[in-house]
Amino acid sequence: MANVSVYNMEGKEVGAMELSDAVFAAPVNEHLVHMAVQLQLANKRQGTQKAKTRSEVRGGGRKPWRQKGTGHARQGSTRAPQWTGGGVVFAPVPRSYSFKMNKKEKAAAMKSVLSSKVSENKFLVVDKIQLDEYKTKKIIAMLEALGVKKALIVLDNADEKIIKSAANLQDVKTSFIKKDEVSVSATLSVYDILKYDTVIIAKDAAKNIEEVYA
Repeated sequence: MANVSVYNMEGKEVGAMELSDAVFAAPVNEHLVHMAVQLQLANKRQGTQKAKTRSEVRGGGRKPWRQKGTGHARQGSTRAPQWTGGGVVFAPVPRSYSFKMNKKEKAAAMKSVLSSKVSENKFLVVDKIQLDEYKTKKIIAMLEALGVKKALIVLDNADEKIIKSAANLQDVKTSFIKKDEVSVSATLSVYDILKYDTVIIAKDAAKNIEEVYA
């Protein structure tokens, strides 16, 4: 098992933590990581784009001129794609872009990106991430103490004070992974882990990840 330092919100080292090799030192499967990112981006697409084909455009029922004898190329309708105001060739129609990955593939992708962050020393464990008030300055102070600019803050619960305090920062995002006796609730995603340079994670959240993905 790999040992990582545990810091407090002031950036001081307060201990160490052993990380499970099964989760944080797993083989990196780039194909599954790519699929997980595509999955998240595809599921965000509305799929509401629409254009009209030549059969849907109003007008054009009459042949613009006779077939022969005019010197023009033959034309059947003024709503053909080559005419101004005509229909669109292979026009897009509303559709769903979403697709599915099975649970094992999703877990392998998550373990791959977590292992990459740990190997790159971009995975910082903090003993407790909490605030007594809504204060963006305290989040900025924590980032400066840890020497981080663009970060994903992972909590062990949906702490509203942390989430709203960090919402004002352009290069910071919060997510959480919470596990109880019955279920797991989480907003942690492969895409966000890749997007942000450093993962700042609460110690309890790291334990939750191990329990879920081990």
